[in-house]
Amino acid sequence: MKNPLRETLATKIAQSLADRIITGVIRPNTPLRQDHIAAEFGASHVPVREAFRQLEAQGLAISEPQRGMRVTPFDVEDLHEVAAMRASLEVLALRHAVPNMTSAVLEAAEQATHAGDVSREVREWEDANRRFHRLILGPCGMPRLLSAIDTLHTASARFLFAAWRSDWEAPTNHEHRAILAALRRGETDRACLILSKHVGRTRRRDLQKNGL
Repeated sequence: MKNPLRETLATKIAQSLADRIITGVIRPNTPLRQDHIAAEFGASHVPVREAFRQLEAQGLAISEPQRGMRVTPFDVEDLHEVAAMRASLEVLALRHAVPNMTSAVLEAAEQATHAGDVSREVREWEDANRRFHRLILGPCGMPRLLSAIDTLHTASARFLFAAWRSDWEAPTNHEHRAILAALRRGETDRACLILSKHVGRTRRRDLQKNGL
């Protein structure tokens, strides 16, 4: 029988480490020392190992023989792959979400877009951006698909934080509003086309700022 307290601690550890990895506090290829992390959280090695498994599932850490656990590196090829996968999977989710879309969902997505427009730092923008995508895709009712998309969002966020670490400026997201406008008009194909281009694009400036 699983221990819910242990699982809760493991999830807490995984979430804390994931946040540091995504925001660049813990750099790519950095070793993740079981003893150090267990001491930091006042935990045994059992929840730490479970936290490591969660990080592996998110693509944030990798276990290698004789080397232990370390933060997963990333490069240009990873960015292109993530963008292409997101474009395909998010369009699939949106098509299944449209029949269940409500005005309340669209209004909440509009508010998330506005929150992104007025964000003061990259973390705020990323939170608002992820909220927008979760809102319009959530009605698809396909938990495995949504989980896969969420993992890809996590990978995208690593590039975002790396690219905008020094001089963040909030972009005005016209494409989010174009997607919402198409959905309100019942133009599913157009909404999917805009979404595909939106998430499938890898911006040259991001690559240059990231040194990739």
